[in-house]
Amino acid sequence: MKKILVIEDEPNILELILYNLSSNGYKGIGATDGTSGLKLIEHERPDLILLDIMVPFKDGFEILKELREKGNNTPVIMLTAKADERDRVKGLDWGADDYITKPFGVRELLARIKAVLRRYEDNSPKDFIHDEEKESPEMVIDSLRIDGSNFNATVHGKELPLTVKEFELLHYLVINRGKTLSRNQLLDKVWGIEYMGETRTVDVHIRHLRKKLSDASIDKDMGEYIETLRGRGYRFR
Repeated sequence: MKKILVIEDEPNILELILYNLSSNGYKGIGATDGTSGLKLIEHERPDLILLDIMVPFKDGFEILKELREKGNNTPVIMLTAKADERDRVKGLDWGADDYITKPFGVRELLARIKAVLRRYEDNSPKDFIHDEEKESPEMVIDSLRIDGSNFNATVHGKELPLTVKEFELLHYLVINRGKTLSRNQLLDKVWGIEYMGETRTVDVHIRHLRKKLSDASIDKDMGEYIETLRGRGYRFR
């Protein structure tokens, strides 16, 4: 049974979410503020977190930032009453997997939970390899080494601190190096066809991936290997 932590300070909304989680085969745990929510994340190790932005003591952005800085890659769906695109982008920038704006329907929430959990069920990138593009488990491009069997990528022998999706994105780009891949293609292949987010998610992950590759580079800037083709998508050259 998947365990889902809900950090939400409105009692009626929290009770409604927990009831529907229980009714649909999940174990729901609730917290009404950011401090207690962080403690529950540490002790309960949930499979997914529903995180409201406007919670007391530590808001959702602070919680998300703290988690990602500690290397905690538990999937997070942001709950927000704000429809402002800047808030959505800020959440994605700091590592949220999806967001849903209040008021929302229970069916929509459950569908998004199912989609995000499914993306994390199989972290192996092997399914992304096309039949006509069989590659060895290990690929080397200049100082970049990608080991698909161990889910590991290094630059100059130093491991890159990649999230699950960043690794899968890099792996898929390298497998298809030289090909232009649209944002929708990347969403379908890396995030899964049921992903209900937006193509902005791809841009955010590309930016993070480029920075991590650049930070690890010594002679050549590996971040520049990922090219943007305006209006078309991305390509690993």
